[in-house]
Amino acid sequence: MKTLMISVALGAVALASPAFAQVMTPAEYVMTAGASDLYEITASRTVLETTQNPQLRDFAQMMVADHNKSTADVKAAATRSHVRAAPPKLDPLQQELVAELRAENGAARDAAYIAQQKASHGQALNVQKAYAMEGTAPALKSAASAIVPVVEQHIAMLMKM
Repeated sequence: MKTLMISVALGAVALASPAFAQVMTPAEYVMTAGASDLYEITASRTVLETTQNPQLRDFAQMMVADHNKSTADVKAAATRSHVRAAPPKLDPLQQELVAELRAENGAARDAAYIAQQKASHGQALNVQKAYAMEGTAPALKSAASAIVPVVEQHIAMLMKM
């Protein structure tokens, strides 16, 4: 759990770095959004393997469905915008978070998942809002704008867990 807290802190530091203050290119946005969705799907499938918590199970299943949809929406918008991006992959921090989640069991895994989801959804909201406001590809801006309220709904649900 100590490593989890360090990873979450590192993620917050990365988000606060000057690189995130700049507007992403369309390709950077597609890659970042794709990696975020892939992390959410992977983490949710991991917790679904073991959780006995019905509320958490429902949330994780919703995460898989919603993040598959946002991936498809961003891919379609990228195609309309003539943006080619490599298939999404987890960044090193996301890989570490998934490894930490897999190393936990039972209630500890559930707690780690919730903590990770709170941090990752905060980051995702920042990325989506920033691109919706300042992005340069209209179709991608529209996709980001549509994703913002979904991420906000996820955050609201997480705050009740």
